[in-house]
Amino acid sequence: MLKKIFRQLSKFGSDEQFLNFTESVEVVVSKVLSLAMIFVIIFSVCDLLIFLTKELINDHQTLFKDTLFVIFGLFLNVLIALEILENITAYLKKHVIQVELVIVTSLIAVSRKIIILDLEKKTAADLIGLAAAIFALSISYLIVRYSNKGND
Repeated sequence: MLKKIFRQLSKFGSDEQFLNFTESVEVVVSKVLSLAMIFVIIFSVCDLLIFLTKELINDHQTLFKDTLFVIFGLFLNVLIALEILENITAYLKKHVIQVELVIVTSLIAVSRKIIILDLEKKTAADLIGLAAAIFALSISYLIVRYSNKGND
């Protein structure tokens, strides 16, 4: 494989050949990232199932009071990982980064942060920052969604 790469490097007489090589590297990196993300998803689901099983076996009266937000956070971690995998596979299919998917993933991540937020440990500035992030992402999503409507 290294020989093939070195042969292609020596053939970079034209811009087109160089761009083809660059695209090949992008595809290989995207595939490696996809495989890594699949492992992350599997690990996250296992972590969620182990945590859930431990909490149900312990049979605490405070299961929903104390750990419900942790469980929600773990579920949203899996959802975020799935969205990132979708971003990578969409890139592999179309060779463009789909901004709408990235914004939706960001909205899910910020939503996760809000759901698991411990209000006793956060300041007003933290809450204002999260509100600003949600507002900016929402406006961005509307703009991208509206502009993509004309392309469909």
